[in-house]
Amino acid sequence: MTTMTEASVREFKMPDVGEGLTEAEILKWYVQPGDTVTDGQVVCEVETAKAAVELPIPYDGVVRELHFPEGTTVDVGTPIIAVAVAGAAAPEAPAERPAAEPARQKEEPAEPKPEGRQPVLVGYGVATTSTKRRPRKGPQVTVPAPAPAVRTELNGHAGAGTGTSRPLAKPPVRKLAKDLGVDLAAVTPSGPDGVITREDVHAAAAPVAAAPAATAPAAPAAATMAPSPVASYDSARETRLPVKGVRKATAQAMVGSAFTAPHVTEFVTVDVTRTMKLVEELKQDKDMQGLRVNPLLLIAKALLVAIKRNPDINASWDEANQEIVLKHYVNLGIAAATPRGLIVPNIKDAHAKTLPQLAEALGELVATAREGKTSPAAMQGGTVTITNVGVFGVDTGTPLLNPGESAILAVGAIKLQPWVHKGKVKPRQVTTLALSFDHRLVDGELGSKVLADVAAVLEQPKRLITWA
Repeated sequence: MTTMTEASVREFKMPDVGEGLTEAEILKWYVQPGDTVTDGQVVCEVETAKAAVELPIPYDGVVRELHFPEGTTVDVGTPIIAVAVAGAAAPEAPAERPAAEPARQKEEPAEPKPEGRQPVLVGYGVATTSTKRRPRKGPQVTVPAPAPAVRTELNGHAGAGTGTSRPLAKPPVRKLAKDLGVDLAAVTPSGPDGVITREDVHAAAAPVAAAPAATAPAAPAAATMAPSPVASYDSARETRLPVKGVRKATAQAMVGSAFTAPHVTEFVTVDVTRTMKLVEELKQDKDMQGLRVNPLLLIAKALLVAIKRNPDINASWDEANQEIVLKHYVNLGIAAATPRGLIVPNIKDAHAKTLPQLAEALGELVATAREGKTSPAAMQGGTVTITNVGVFGVDTGTPLLNPGESAILAVGAIKLQPWVHKGKVKPRQVTTLALSFDHRLVDGELGSKVLADVAAVLEQPKRLITWA
């Protein structure tokens, strides 16, 4: 039986599971300390700014420690799990173990330091220079090194007993204290070496929450605490939710899109009665059996036909090179509302798919999005997007472009309305389409032609044959 030593413990770091991502939230651990893991085994599920991803461990061993609990947002490159590896010839030293630091310091000068972010395989971490600094860490040069036991407990954070007045606590405990509005300086530690535990924080928070407002001035600790979001959680008037994951990425992307690309939105109201009849006929077609057949399928096909007739709209703006990049393929994005927020996966090479193939791809895209299993790759490389606001009963909207794309089509609710048809007012199925486009590369004429072509196909779906 091999004896595990400190030198044989490897730290598995949070990898960059997308392209240029800087952090991810740990959603679920599939292993616990003491479990045996094998190379390629999934140990946890994380949520990035783009999707939920399962992380495999890159070596065999026994789990020593999970550095962060579920629900913690961790920077890329930060160790998240320690694994004891048997028979490791040249083990990777733990990031927070003082005994391994001298060896690592000798090795670092010999290693070339890459400039910028390097390509990373899932499960194998990233170069130190590619990650942003963890905001919880302060300058280490002025702080005396703590005792080994304390340093390991704090995961590399200096604190009380090291020549400073900063309380000792693990990063998750600090986050808990921040969320509960507890001042760690006023908490009495009960852990070894004066470390504050989660129980200490909860104990300190209980009296604050239970004390009536009239007695608040009499509590010295409460008087020195900064205003805390916890007050809103205890009130029926407000609730504060942290902005992270998909919601955070969406917010940043939409702000960037709105203030980078000059948006123009055009609208058209169209009679889609014939399209709705065709949908019902296709549901009975033997070639479409078992496939997802709905109005969105024909709207997607109509947009693809319009792009084929007006290919210049399928482009992107290259600011660095001051070029318009024409795309000779269509990766059709479909905006999907999920419990984690809005995501826009796309159907690769949608222009080359037959109607049954497009229906199959749409069905897979929707099912994967609902399960929260959309991969980052599925949300990259889109060229044009469709957002179906009609499913919420909304007539229309002014959609914002997905970053890097030239156009987005919003589809409103399809409703029975009075419509002049063949010279008479009749009840017809009507909807409103809205096309937003980047006015740097799409002028009004081109945008109008594309929107008019989509409307024409939906009004007379036989054009899918004559124009395709």
